[in-house]
Amino acid sequence: NIPVTMTLMGLGAFPKRHPLSLGMLGMHGTVYANQAVSNCDLLIALGARFDDRVTGKLETFASQAKIAHVDIDRAEIDKLVKVDYPIAGDLKNVLQSILSEVTYQERDEWFSQLLDWKTKHPLKYHKENGVIKPQYFLEKLDEATGGDAILTTEVGQHQMWAAQYYHYANPRSFLTSGGLGTMGFGFPAAIGAKFACPDRTVIAIAGDGSIQMNIQELGTVAMYGVNVKIVILNNGFLGMVRQWQEMFFDSKFSNTHFTFNPDFVKLAEAYGLKGMKITKESEVEEGIDFILKSDQGVILDVMIPEEEKVFPMVPSGASIYEMIDIDD
Repeated sequence: NIPVTMTLMGLGAFPKRHPLSLGMLGMHGTVYANQAVSNCDLLIALGARFDDRVTGKLETFASQAKIAHVDIDRAEIDKLVKVDYPIAGDLKNVLQSILSEVTYQERDEWFSQLLDWKTKHPLKYHKENGVIKPQYFLEKLDEATGGDAILTTEVGQHQMWAAQYYHYANPRSFLTSGGLGTMGFGFPAAIGAKFACPDRTVIAIAGDGSIQMNIQELGTVAMYGVNVKIVILNNGFLGMVRQWQEMFFDSKFSNTHFTFNPDFVKLAEAYGLKGMKITKESEVEEGIDFILKSDQGVILDVMIPEEEKVFPMVPSGASIYEMIDIDD
């Protein structure tokens, strides 16, 4: 009866819709996950590496908690966060040993506090008449697939929206470059995932900037008949860099605006594949239906507002409980 939060790379390890799930923590995690970690008295870290996107300001991370860190690699333990209970071993064996020693406990006061944070600080976005919000698109994609698809991403805003608004039901269903943060990763990863799991729906979520890093792999998709679905959340910008430039650098936009993008639908067709472009919220369900029913590789070009931002967020150098939310 312990609440669970996941890192970006751990999404899917625990079902997001489970009553004990707090979703993702860290820089673009949920407010309530970050508050829970910041106020808990015991933090059990299973395979986590405590990277800066998770911890924020190291000195204040989980400062009220005793920390148990379980990892198969001893070198990972005490590397960044000093822990009280270092445990090196295979995670499955360690968990089985722990579970045999503990009993179920009611935690009414703690869960009441968690519910209060969830109620006051849900993930949210502002809808605009007729405009496709990327968060809404991910919600409808989640609804259409039941959280059962494999999603791959590039790096940027679309990556965070996919992490926040898709409810991964199964392990190893979210493939992303979380350490190196390499644009161009997601599309080739989707091709590999489809070869590995031919019976699963595989969807590559990309931005209009990152998809062009390896868009030539449309040739691979066509050559081998790989049925991957490519969703481009297209805002005409390197969106995450634009967000930081607007919020922290006085809106001095430098080298982030794409003054010319290709016609992605025609590009798909040039490779003998299918494509569709949607520009209005009313077209979202039609677009999702189009890609899910396709029997070959397909591109869905989704036009989203250029000024849309990823919230909540932890500013650089701040503690994870010092989040900026959409209405702040």
